[in-house]
Amino acid sequence: MIKLAGIPVSFHPLFVIVMLTSVFTGHFAELIVLFGIVFVHELGHAAAARMLGVTVLSIELLPFGGVAVMEENGYLTAKKEIAIALAGPLQNIILAGMALLLHLFEWWDGPSLTYFIESNLLIVLFNLLPILPLDGGRICQSLCSLFIPYHSTLLWSSRISVFFSGLLTVYSLHPLVLGQGIQLNLLMVGIFLLYSNLVDHGHIPFRFIRFLIGRQRTFSKQLQAAKKAQPIVADEAKPLDAILRLLKREKYHFVYVMNVKGELMGIVPEQRIIASYLSGHPEL
Repeated sequence: MIKLAGIPVSFHPLFVIVMLTSVFTGHFAELIVLFGIVFVHELGHAAAARMLGVTVLSIELLPFGGVAVMEENGYLTAKKEIAIALAGPLQNIILAGMALLLHLFEWWDGPSLTYFIESNLLIVLFNLLPILPLDGGRICQSLCSLFIPYHSTLLWSSRISVFFSGLLTVYSLHPLVLGQGIQLNLLMVGIFLLYSNLVDHGHIPFRFIRFLIGRQRTFSKQLQAAKKAQPIVADEAKPLDAILRLLKREKYHFVYVMNVKGELMGIVPEQRIIASYLSGHPEL
């Protein structure tokens, strides 16, 4: 592990195996260039996150690219998350544009130029797939959180990721139908993403708990934003977890508690319900 500007940079074991394999297959130079491009891509995420006040915990280089791990402190809005996600592909577009500019001045030409530009464009297109933890998956999740409750956001973004990573895996096998060899690299990436998202789907309850804890930290900030307040009407016998699953990421909620006769029993701010739930009380 190394550090760059205070950010730990680690290498996934499969990444190391792929690099060592490339030495024996004669593609080491191409792979070095490719992962250099990926590294710049991740630095774009890290720089954007720091500019927006988000702590970058680490950067990990994976067999299919890289992931910038950021602190989930409750202050990251959907708009900020989308901006951070787009900052990575933007670096690749800039790199491809600079390469074309060098070509116009006749300072760079040949197969290496074509490889460099195509690699950048492929990384952009691949990362915009709606699969977590790719940029497209993060953008999809952030957009969902603007319209539906956060628990539903976690569920649907996970389901979409599983579906498209499965589709990617199946697509990598389609040359077999044509009597050709399978796309081994794409198959490995597809299986890796599919497995990761299936495992992550089982972690949704823990991610939702982290979300609730983050809401507690930002309560005072949310309470001051009256324009973001949104009511939730709930029966007094309704379980707390069912109410909490209605919370939206960027809305503050007051819960209007009703009895069986439809009479208002009280108005409860969301932080009291979160505190009760986290302390082990299942009902209002």
